[in-house]
Amino acid sequence: MNAKGWGLLLLLALLWGSSFFFYKILVAVLPPVTVVLGRVGIAAIAMNLWLLAGGQRVPLANGRWLGFLLLGFLNNVLPFILIAWGETRITSGMASILNATTPIFMVAVAHWATHDEKLSWAKIAGIALGIFGVIVLVGPEAFAGGSYIWGELAVVAASCVYAFGGVYSRRFKDLTPLVAATGQVTGGAVILIPLSLFVDHPWNLPTPGTGMWASLLAIALINTALAYFVYYRMLASAGVTYISLVTFLIPVIALLLGAVFLSEDVTGQAMTGMAVIAAGLAAIDGRMFRLFRPLSIPRLSK
Repeated sequence: MNAKGWGLLLLLALLWGSSFFFYKILVAVLPPVTVVLGRVGIAAIAMNLWLLAGGQRVPLANGRWLGFLLLGFLNNVLPFILIAWGETRITSGMASILNATTPIFMVAVAHWATHDEKLSWAKIAGIALGIFGVIVLVGPEAFAGGSYIWGELAVVAASCVYAFGGVYSRRFKDLTPLVAATGQVTGGAVILIPLSLFVDHPWNLPTPGTGMWASLLAIALINTALAYFVYYRMLASAGVTYISLVTFLIPVIALLLGAVFLSEDVTGQAMTGMAVIAAGLAAIDGRMFRLFRPLSIPRLSK
């Protein structure tokens, strides 16, 4: 991957990693469902305008609209709400580390739900390391109870839901990534509108100030719509393998933003847990085992 590719990778990590930072700001004032509606709803408007400007639209015929509703529920509605709610109880850095377990859950779900993505010994080792990393993060304090434990479990649950969403996304291979993503986000917004009205009664909520609107616009337009744009650019030039590296970088970005701007502590326990989870991710895609391959020594020609 060239310098431009690495630059896009770092930009994507910054875009997705900073979403945890904005969640933490927003849930301090607004309830989680309304925060997620703001993110997904504004992003859906922007992405549909983006499609229309290119002469495209989201296909809804032949029951496709129902598929987009389910895809939006699995990839946006439920995991976003769980993460936003979890961040009412834990730091944004901790949430990002726990969310990095998504690929670990995904390989487990794919083994049972697909016929061509079965478990290997490397993947099993990665899952074991990932689970151990979560145990390290949660720590023995989990047995003492506390509301923060429920926040951690909510983010882990979001990672599990992402895994099911990732497998279900395979059904949309016939669409371009941008069209599929726009349909997904739009389906999520359609679900979130009545859900927010029923759960949060937004007419009783305080009017967001300038800072809240700025954070909502940032998490919708920058962390969602723009992030998709960067993702598609990378997908076309670098491929999926290199994009998967972003999983290692997102927690680092979120930890730094939380420490600098939110005064969140970066504990040794968090760093250890992140390192173990990163090792699990490296084992899943083979990076760890490639490091220990013996070097091949070329033979001298006679």
